[in-house]
Amino acid sequence: MASSENPELSIVILNYNVKELLLNCLESIFQSKGKLDRWQVIVADNASSDGSVEAVKEKYPEVKLVENKTNIGFAAGNNSTLPFVKAPVVLFLNPDTVVVGHAIQKSLEVLLSDPDIGAISCRVELPDGRMDYSCHRGFPTPWNSFAYFSGLTKRFPRSPLFSGYTASFLDITKPHEVDCISGTFLMVRKIAGEQIGFWDKDYFFNGEDIEFCYSLKEKGWKIYFYPDVKIIHYKGSSSGLWRTSATKVEKTTKLTAATHASSAMRIFYKKHYYKKYPFLFRDFVLWGVKLLEHYRKFKIMTGLRYE
Repeated sequence: MASSENPELSIVILNYNVKELLLNCLESIFQSKGKLDRWQVIVADNASSDGSVEAVKEKYPEVKLVENKTNIGFAAGNNSTLPFVKAPVVLFLNPDTVVVGHAIQKSLEVLLSDPDIGAISCRVELPDGRMDYSCHRGFPTPWNSFAYFSGLTKRFPRSPLFSGYTASFLDITKPHEVDCISGTFLMVRKIAGEQIGFWDKDYFFNGEDIEFCYSLKEKGWKIYFYPDVKIIHYKGSSSGLWRTSATKVEKTTKLTAATHASSAMRIFYKKHYYKKYPFLFRDFVLWGVKLLEHYRKFKIMTGLRYE
């Protein structure tokens, strides 16, 4: 593709055993792409066994493929594409998504309109029309996490005190700055990503987008939520942890994903909050994470999911 020689945007998709969803995602990207759009598309594959690589080679030969020999996780998998990124802006996009309309173009336009915006997300919508709260969040401080997991956030969704993590007290119909967006659709200036080393490889699966946003904020970058455009997200299609999953996932994979999710909570807490609290409180939080991990695994073993 001539447009990929000097692209304005590099679109990075990390895939793991969701071939049909990946092909649908790529189709939606190329359908939405206009004649003037200069995009580079890169797919990194974490050693899928479902024929994903062969399917992309056959159907989309113009896509740059990065074939990782093992499943190296979300952070390392995305980072494996960086030597091939040519554009000054990078969109990290999940394979279990469908781009709607001009979501990519409009998001890029808004990002470039303000030099202080380091990263942006559009509205990430679940198949049933609800917004995936992950695209519009506060940071998981101990209090925000307690309010969320205890159910206080659902009970008082408009309260800044109780809904700090979901940030549901803010008007999600209007564009505004937020603390954290999701790696599902995360468009970032390359210069900003380079300042933080892009994705933190301490995280294997889950939590890496929170770390990404936290690091950007520490560097003084704004993070923006732009709800005027959207994508559809079949959340959990690789992990199987959400009802919105569009694939059947083995129970062992779900259990592994639950372990990684809890590990991500511990990593983030120890990196940013552990030393800020009294000794007894520190371990109380870690105990709570362990209890949550056991509860989630119990739900998986009994045939339930996160939501």
